[in-house]
Order: sequence, then C-alpha cells, then structure tokens
Amino acid sequence: MNSKNIWIINEYAGSPYHGMEFRHYYLGKELVKLGNRVTVVSSSYSHLFKNLPKEKRENIDGVDYLWLGTFDYGESHDKRRVLKWFLFMFKVFFLPFSLQKPDVIIVSPMAPFPILPAYFLSKFYGAELIYEVKDIWPLSLIELGRFAPTHPFIRLMSWFEKFALKKSDIIVSNLQNYGEHMKNDVGIKRDFEWISNGVDLDEIAQTEPLSSELQNKIPKDKFIVGYTGTVGVANALDSFCEAAKILENNREILFVIVGDGQEKEKLVSRYEKLGNILFIESIPKKQVQSMLSLFDACYIGLKRENLFKYGVSPNKLYDYMYSAKPVLYAIDSGENNIVKTAECGVSVEAENPEAIAQGIEKLYKMGKKREELGKNAKAYILEHFTYDKLAQKYQKLMEK
Repeated sequence: MNSKNIWIINEYAGSPYHGMEFRHYYLGKELVKLGNRVTVVSSSYSHLFKNLPKEKRENIDGVDYLWLGTFDYGESHDKRRVLKWFLFMFKVFFLPFSLQKPDVIIVSPMAPFPILPAYFLSKFYGAELIYEVKDIWPLSLIELGRFAPTHPFIRLMSWFEKFALKKSDIIVSNLQNYGEHMKNDVGIKRDFEWISNGVDLDEIAQTEPLSSELQNKIPKDKFIVGYTGTVGVANALDSFCEAAKILENNREILFVIVGDGQEKEKLVSRYEKLGNILFIESIPKKQVQSMLSLFDACYIGLKRENLFKYGVSPNKLYDYMYSAKPVLYAIDSGENNIVKTAECGVSVEAENPEAIAQGIEKLYKMGKKREELGKNAKAYILEHFTYDKLAQKYQKLMEK
C-alpha cells in the first residue's frame, strides 16, 4: 500500500472541536491510519462552526488543518457568503506557498468554484484530482432556493460544475444515483464512485452521557419518536409536527425534536402548545447516541423535491441506525432507500403528515418487533458504513 500526501479542499470542513462538517475529519483520520499524510484545507469562518479556529495551522487527531483566512459573513443566507466563496477560491491558488507537494487533491466544495485552482495545481504537481460531490450545486439552489436556471449566477456555477466533471480524474459522490444527474442534467456520461457518509467508531466509543436534567425531560412511560439535528426547511419538520397534531389524542406517544435552526422558533410557537411535542436545545455530537438511547423510534424526513431522486446521505440516518432504533423514513429518494434495503424501519411518503402519523402508529403497535428492526439497522451500518471501511474505498481509488 503506497502512502500518499493528500490535500482535501473543503471550505466547510470542521472537526469535533470546531463544529460541522465532520465528513473529512472522519475520512482524514482513517486515511492517516492507513499510512497517508492528510491536510484539510478549510475556511477560518463558517456559519456551521461553534468555535472558530484560533491558529492558521492545527493538527487535529493526526490530521493537519490549514485554515485559509476569510471573513465573518453572519448567517447562511447572508449575501456576503458568496463573496467568501470567491475569496476562498482565490486563496487556494496560493497553496504551494503553504503546503508540500500533493500526490492527490480531493476537492469537495458546496459551491464548485475551488475546482478551478485545484485543477491548475493538480497539473502543476502532476497530482491526481478527485472531485467529490456531497450536495448537487447549482441544482440545489434551483430546486430548494427557487433560483431560475437562467439566472446569471446559476449559469456561472453551472459552468464550474461542468468544468469539474470534465477535468477531474475521478468523480466521487455520497449520493448513490449521482451518475443520473451527470447524464440527465449536465449531459456528461462517465463513471463515478459512491462513497457515502457513515459513522465514526472512535467517536462513538467516547459517547458522553446526558445531564440528569436533560434525561429527566424525556418521560420513561411513553413511546418516544424523536428527531436530532438541524431544525431547517429541508428537514420537513413541519410535517412531523403536523403528524403530532393528528395524534394529539394519543397521550402514549411523545414527539421529541432535539436541535436548533432557522425554523425552530416558528415550529415552537405553532406546535408547543399541543402537549405531545417536546423541543430540546441542541446537544454536542458526542451526546447524540445517549439521546437516541432514550427514543423508541427515530424520524428522518426531507422535502418532496426532484433533487433527492439522485440519492441522499444524511448523517443523522447513520447515527440513528447505529443506535439500533427503528427508523421512520419520510424521504422520496427513488429506488435508493437504505431503510427498506436494511429492513430497519417504516418508509412513508415525504411531506405527508397523515402518512407520517400512520407510520408512527405502526411502529408504536409493533412491540418487540421494533427490537428486530433496530438490530437490522445496526448490523447493516457495521457491515457497510463505518468510516474505516469508507476510507479503504478511497485508498483503493487512489491506488488504481
């Protein structure tokens, strides 16, 4: 096995010490264990971070981090965020002054702009260029943000997307059906490698307990169907809350939403008075498994959008499955339904409160059958979706 010097360029890459995103921290850690040197190139500011970096360089659990200086743009919808994308792209051109020669450059952006400097650097160094797609931009802006495909900025982003798909040596996506997007929407037919998100076993081994105050908020004598994560528009939590309204008279079932986000205030004001729904503040990542242990079933949903037919890879789904709890899956993800494949829960139509309520009642009435579904979930995760196995997939790609 040949060791590689790997650059991972993702301006939203974080760590457990700073905040989301965690994918490249997990992959980087496992790639280092396989004998590689990994440098994550990220931005000094992200709206997802809880703690901003204090140094330009850090080594975090064996992974080198280089934080490129950008600026505070506030919240995710601030227009200054776009300027930050271009500043980050510009600074990537100057990585040769900061880093040693790479063997592999992995570009994993949200907006695809960093592919341009990464391409020129890959040619300069003779390095392999891997383009990794986690979110399909600009299609996400078109379908979720309601931008017109003819908008000049969308056209610009589309040019960068095509450039990335044509010029990269290898395409990777955590979306199982990404090839259909390339063929149908972009007009490019080429192979790609599916490397999903997953769970980090090292992190789970360090799971922290909840405070007794928080534990006491969750009743022990009710059927708890819970959600953990961002309380945002895409997660369709309004449909989950509407299902609580439908089941309001069943006092044996309690809906729990753990997390914060732009939709939370609206949902709290509209639904907290129901009495069968409990809102809890965001908790540290290391406490998520402790929280999930208090649930009887876990909810995950997304809005009903054409975008999701190309696949989904929400981190919370893998956390849910590892917790050995059955999953209520309200996502229209086409044929790629991991909950059906793993036989670990109930799948219902997205954004359909009646269907969600029926799915919850079905799980509620299952009794001990729920334990079987939970065991299926955990076994499937351990077989396919731990980050050591996902890093090995990357290693094989780089050695072809």
